[in-house]
Amino acid sequence: MALSPIGYILVSVAVGFSLGVLLQKARFCFVSAFRDFVAFKDTRVLKGLLAGIFVMTLFWSTQATLGYFRGFWTPAWGLGSVIGGVVFGLGMTLAGGCASGTLYRAGQGYLQFWLVLVFMFVGYGLFALVFPFFEVQYFARLNPFDGTTLYLALPFSPAATGAGAVVVGLVAYAYVKGKNALPEDPPGGTDPSADRGTRGQATLSGPVVAVSVGLRGIVAGSRSYLRGWMDDDRQVADRLRDSWDARTSGIAMALVASVWFWVHGHWAITGAEARWAGWLVNAAGADAAGIRYFGSILFRDGNITVTMDMLMIVALVAGSFVAAYSSGDFRIRTPNRDRLPNYIIGGLLMGVGSRLAAGCNIANLFSGVALLSVHSFLAGAGIIAGVYLMTHYMYREVGCAI
Repeated sequence: MALSPIGYILVSVAVGFSLGVLLQKARFCFVSAFRDFVAFKDTRVLKGLLAGIFVMTLFWSTQATLGYFRGFWTPAWGLGSVIGGVVFGLGMTLAGGCASGTLYRAGQGYLQFWLVLVFMFVGYGLFALVFPFFEVQYFARLNPFDGTTLYLALPFSPAATGAGAVVVGLVAYAYVKGKNALPEDPPGGTDPSADRGTRGQATLSGPVVAVSVGLRGIVAGSRSYLRGWMDDDRQVADRLRDSWDARTSGIAMALVASVWFWVHGHWAITGAEARWAGWLVNAAGADAAGIRYFGSILFRDGNITVTMDMLMIVALVAGSFVAAYSSGDFRIRTPNRDRLPNYIIGGLLMGVGSRLAAGCNIANLFSGVALLSVHSFLAGAGIIAGVYLMTHYMYREVGCAI
C-alpha cells in the first residue's frame, strides 16, 4: 500500500520520534552494550540489544516473505567491511556514544555529544572530498564481492531463514551465558571435595552443558522480566516517567523499525546524517551536487533535498528531548575539558568509519544483522573488535572483565 507524500512525512516523523523516546528512556547505547560487557560483564543493555535483534529478525523476515518491505541491505563486502567497522568501533568507544546514542544524548542536553555530532559531520565532509580515492583504492580493492544476504543465498523462505537465524543466535548466546555460569575446573582436574552433581556436570560434554545451563538462565530471566511487568503496581504515569528496562525498549524499537522497513527499508543513522552534511554544504552556497559522493552516491539523482530518513533522525532528537524533559532528565550538561580530544577524535573516526563501513551501529549491528546481510556480519564484527580494543586501551590501568 502506497502512502501519499504527506503520509510518508508523518510516518518518518512518528518513527523517528518513537525511536528517540525509546532510546532515551532505556539509556540504550551500543557503546554501553559492548563496553560495559567487556569492562564489567554488565549485560543490562546487551540483553536489550539481543532481544531487539531477535524480534526484528522474526518480524522483518515475515514481512519480506509477505512482500511488505522496501528491500534488503546488501552493500558489497570484503576486508573493507571489517576495517570500516573497526574504525567506527574505535571512534564510538572513544567518544562515549554510538550514532544513535549520540543523538539521544544530544536531545537530553549533553553538549559534548553535540560536539561529537559536529565532528562526525566534519568527518562526512572530509570523506566526501577524498571519496574518489577511496572508491578506487579501498572499496574496489577491499570489498570485491557483490552484496548479498542469507535470505537470498539460502533456498528457504525468508520467514524460515529468519526463524533459523534466531534459533542459532539464541543457542550461541545460551552457550556464552552458560559457559560463564559453570564452575571452572582447577588445574589438574575437578576438586574431589566438590559436590557430586557439580563434578558430574563438569565432566559432561562442555558445550552441551553450557547451552543447557544458558537456556535455563534465559528462560528464568524472561520469566523474571514478565513477572516484573505484572507485579509492577506503580501508576502508569510513574512507570512512563521512570527509566525503562533495555529489553522493553529493544523489543519496542524492533516493532517500530518494522514500520520503517515497510515504508523505507533498513534503519540507519549515519547515512541520513551524511545527507544532512551534503544538504548543509549545498545550503551554504557550495555545489554539493558537483561533489561525487554527495551528488552521485548519497543523492543519486543530484537533487540535494531533504529525504525521509533525514526527517526521521531530526524527529529522533526531538523524541529524546521530549522524553527527557517530561521525566525531569533534561538539563544542559557541559563537557569535561580534559575529554574534549576524545569527543573530537571520536567524532571524526565515527564519521569516516561509518562511511568506510557503509553504515553505523544501527545500519550494521541492529538492522543489518536482522537482515542477515553478509556485509553487516563483517562490519558488525569489526565494530565489536574496535570496541574491545579501545575499551582495553581506555581501561588499561584498572583492567577489564574479559
